[in-house]
Amino acid sequence: MGKKILVVDDEKSIVDILKLNLQNEGYTVYEAYDGEEAVLKAANIEPDLILLDVMLPKLDGFSVCKKIRETSSVPILMITAREEEVDKVLGLELGADDYVTKPFSVRELMARIKANMRRTELEPAHTEEDNDIVNVGCFTLDCNRYELYKNGKLIDLTVREFELIKFLSAQPNKIYSRKALLEYVWDYEYYGDVRTVDVTVRRVREKVEDDPSQPRHIMTKRGVGYYFAV
Repeated sequence: MGKKILVVDDEKSIVDILKLNLQNEGYTVYEAYDGEEAVLKAANIEPDLILLDVMLPKLDGFSVCKKIRETSSVPILMITAREEEVDKVLGLELGADDYVTKPFSVRELMARIKANMRRTELEPAHTEEDNDIVNVGCFTLDCNRYELYKNGKLIDLTVREFELIKFLSAQPNKIYSRKALLEYVWDYEYYGDVRTVDVTVRRVREKVEDDPSQPRHIMTKRGVGYYFAV
């Protein structure tokens, strides 16, 4: 049985197209057409990834994402027909791993799905004996539990936010372009909207900086990219 993907969209034509292409890639596909059905199936099926439309009946995609995140860290790719930045920020804040905007190419979507599948396959198994702790300045990263502490206080980060700060802090003062970060942190190669990086950096700054408008840790080199300052 192939990896399980739950496709959530209220437009049957879109579900049918996605299902056909996913099955051709060897995935086992499940369907949900409203938010309440999506929450139930996510709990019962325990999929390996969820494609989640924002505009849904009964419960919208944001509410579905929030409910699923209460019990599961399954990769969630939000699908939105709107370009508003606030939608993308909200989806990422609620725990979505990324978003794609309609209309999207099936090729791009498949590349993102595979990248997120690889991420979960590479995550280490967590045991009580694991103790992969990294200290960088005032930060402590528990790389097995995906937990970040600042001066001993736990900072609530999504997995992607943790991976971003882990990557940058491992190469302090080295500047990475947004495209490079998409490749190294998101594993998207040339696929992906570079605004995803900007949104995620902004969310991380809001959580780890004393004054996000005057960051001291996650820095911008104008016209070049981002770096972790030590």
